[in-house]
Parts: sequence; C-alpha cells; structure tokens
Amino acid sequence: MDRPRIAIPEIDQDVRNYTAALFEAGMEPVVISVQTEQIHRQYQQEYLDYSEFRVDRYDGLLLPGGGDIDPARYGEEDRGSRQIVEDLDQLQLEMIDAFVKEGKPVLGICRGLQIVNVYFGGTLIQDIPTAAKHASDEKNVDMVHGCKANEGSWLAKLYGTEFVHNSSHHQAADTPGNEIVFDSVCPEDGVVEALHHSRLPVYGVQWHPERMCLKYASDRYEDGLRIFRFFGEVCRTSMEMESDPAGRHVHETDPWNGRNM
Repeated sequence: MDRPRIAIPEIDQDVRNYTAALFEAGMEPVVISVQTEQIHRQYQQEYLDYSEFRVDRYDGLLLPGGGDIDPARYGEEDRGSRQIVEDLDQLQLEMIDAFVKEGKPVLGICRGLQIVNVYFGGTLIQDIPTAAKHASDEKNVDMVHGCKANEGSWLAKLYGTEFVHNSSHHQAADTPGNEIVFDSVCPEDGVVEALHHSRLPVYGVQWHPERMCLKYASDRYEDGLRIFRFFGEVCRTSMEMESDPAGRHVHETDPWNGRNM
C-alpha cells in the first residue's frame, strides 16, 4: 500500500520535526499554508497553498503545536491566552471540519489537541495554575513529567497506564467536546494529556511525541514514534475502508455547527 498522505496546516512555523517523524513512521507529509511565499520544498516535506487543497487527496490530518487559540472560538474572553494567530485558527478549523466530515483520521499534538476539543464544542483552561510544571523552561527546553492513562485506552495499549513524556504548554483542555473522551492526565494536577473521539478516528496528545524520537530519543521518556506509527496504522485502515464503498464511513452531520468558524 502507498504511504498515507498526511496534511499539516501551519503558518510561519518550522514543522520539520513533525514531517521527519511522519516520514519515519511510513507516511508522506504535505504542509498546507495560506502564505504563498512559504510554498517551497524542505526536508522530507512538500508545501502546498491552501487554495489548492482538496481533502480527497489526503489520508489523514496532523494538527501541530503552536500558539494559543482565540478564546472567542470557544465562547470566552481572553484570560491569559498568548500568541494568537487568527488566520491559523481559521485554517486549522476549516481543515479539521473537512477531514471529520469525510471520516478521515486526525491527530492533534499540543495546540492540535486543543483545536480538536474546541472543534467538537469543548473549552480550554487559558492559563493552568500549574503551568510551571508543564511549560518549557527559560531555555526553551521541554519539561518532563509522569502521565496516568485510562486502562484499556488507545494510549495505554501503546505505553501502559503509567509512563513519562515531555511537556511544553500553559493551556489545557477543560470541558470535553461532544463525544470527546479524555484518556490520560498528569497525576500531580489532573491536567488532561490525551483524548479521542468515541466514534471517529480522531486522537490528540497534549505533549510533543515528535520531540521524543529520532534525534530527540532519550531514556528520560518513552519513544514518541509509537504515536506516529499508531496514527499511520489508523490511516491505512481508513484507506482500506475507503477502497470498499460498503465499508466507507462519511460523517454526515456537522459536529461543530460552524460555531465561531
């Protein structure tokens, strides 16, 4: 089977750690941007202007880390959000909408997990009280802490119910979106660390597996490449279902109802 083609929507950020991990896990990353001056080729990735994007040409969506989502998107005033890029919110919400409606797999990482939760109607904690335990330090080095995953969850099947991962965020999921299940928390403060949708192939982690593998591999934490390999298998399964019209699942309703799109 061909490598699954994975779309990565971004604006003005270096996503080569994501593309390297996706490629190593057997996928073909394609970075989608709304800024045409960024359309160029880099390490193991292809750039495409969003105006040329068609969801039927991709097998999965990866929502990368980045700045904070405009709190107006989930019905709140700004209470500590930072580095808001409204064009990025719009790009990523439009793209997750396209993938969800086609029943295609989605993986959210850090900000990406938050986009997933907001898209399905959830809210965020704009500045967690224990951010010092989760945000990167003054030298931009990730924190490392333990995680407790739900027994039997997709995450526990990859790492067990207790494991260690990195951390670089000051916001977190608060109320879960429609049919969103929280899969793991930081045992010290209850901050949500992973989620999935109860019916759709949609997953998210609050940490950064792309910085827990390849050149970042360390005995301080687990191998982040397992997340990407898992996502690759989800995408391949979805591709097989799409090749069989009787088994193809299309999400016919709009879970987000265009709220604050």
